[in-house]
Amino acid sequence: MNIILLGPPGAGKGTQARMLTDDFGLVQLSTGDLLRAAVAAGSEVGKKAKAVMAAGELVSDEIVIGVVADRLDEPDTKAGVIFDGFPRTAAQARALDRLLAEKGLTLDAVVAMDVDDDLLVDRVAGRFTCAACGEGYHDTHKRPVREGICDNCGATEFKRRADDNAETVRSRLTAYHADTAPLIGYYTGTGKLKTVDGMADIDEVAGAIRDVLA
Repeated sequence: MNIILLGPPGAGKGTQARMLTDDFGLVQLSTGDLLRAAVAAGSEVGKKAKAVMAAGELVSDEIVIGVVADRLDEPDTKAGVIFDGFPRTAAQARALDRLLAEKGLTLDAVVAMDVDDDLLVDRVAGRFTCAACGEGYHDTHKRPVREGICDNCGATEFKRRADDNAETVRSRLTAYHADTAPLIGYYTGTGKLKTVDGMADIDEVAGAIRDVLA
């Protein structure tokens, strides 16, 4: 089974992808991770990516498709993969279709996590984590039982991501919707788009995704 997870930053794609890997034995493919791995490995496409990134330029679709192609040739992907954060444009979607066809593979479903922008801004802008163990918290929805002390490990230091603020989150949402709108239309046309409520509880979202994949 090969699927694409669509959703803006903070929607919980990473969490849902990890749950899907456990449930179905799929491999999560994040293009950012793939690019870093290719650069570290010194592969041909990795060398190209390194040169582009060193120059401060955006990595081309050709390079991204190249690292995806190399990764799909590895044996652990035979049970299927989850494309996380890719494709980002209709051009990349068409390139992915061609790549899968060349390898005799199919795309089984595209799952879009539908979100409420205002609620998502509140969710992301209010989150913070324990600096020691990574346990997640929220200013409103999940504070430590004892103020200033991690429920999980007892540490007293917490941290926030620099980009977890309302202005930055709204900017990322605007960019996401601009990039994703063509993808929604593209995959609706193929009949493979499935939409779930991305604002529900984690387990409810996971259940909805399993239902649309059944």
